[in-house]
Amino acid sequence: MKRIFFLLAIMGIVNVSMGQGGYNTFRNKVRLGFTVNPMISVLKPQESGVNRTGAKAGLNFGLMADFNLNPTGNYALASGFQVVLGGSKLKYDAGKGLSGYNQNPAEYNMKLTYIEIPLALKLKTRSDGGIGYWGQFGTYLDFPVSGRANIISMNQTYDRVNILPEMNRINVGMLLGGGVEYPLGETLTGLIGITYQNGFVDVTRNAKWNDGRVNMNSFALRLGVYF
Repeated sequence: MKRIFFLLAIMGIVNVSMGQGGYNTFRNKVRLGFTVNPMISVLKPQESGVNRTGAKAGLNFGLMADFNLNPTGNYALASGFQVVLGGSKLKYDAGKGLSGYNQNPAEYNMKLTYIEIPLALKLKTRSDGGIGYWGQFGTYLDFPVSGRANIISMNQTYDRVNILPEMNRINVGMLLGGGVEYPLGETLTGLIGITYQNGFVDVTRNAKWNDGRVNMNSFALRLGVYF
């Protein structure tokens, strides 16, 4: 986690330390900013024997980067480098679930951390007052860096079981979003919107869990500032 914050800090320093002339030229082509997104994530089982019993409040935060595709900035390639704190609660029938804990029915409270790289086409409008609307469609790549589960089975509790080795090493999905941008000053622009992510890849390695496919989906309130 320390490495994550170090990389975000370096990228922010590079952004604010550029000379004014170079900054203006750079800003016409690339916009950098920071985002903090409260979110709700759910793990969605696709087969019987596994049921979702609860969603999880989480957080998505990090660097935003818009690479403008035309001089007016109405079209951009939206990307970044973000940290995702998500998870969900699942109830497994006997014989399903993580090897070593699946002899009896059990409930898993999963806490998952990913490094995320979004990649989307972003369309923007701009009014005379500087307020504009944006929408984006694309994909994302998630790489797990931490996975823990609190497991309750037959009145026994196993806290903070490390499930990272039993998670798939990449998650890919669809990204949708839209919202409003508004000026906060000469160079600052605020952003607010809503995003939805639909995972395509099984979060858990089926050979380890015997649970078919389990996808992770999320809704987030997107809050950010461009510099």
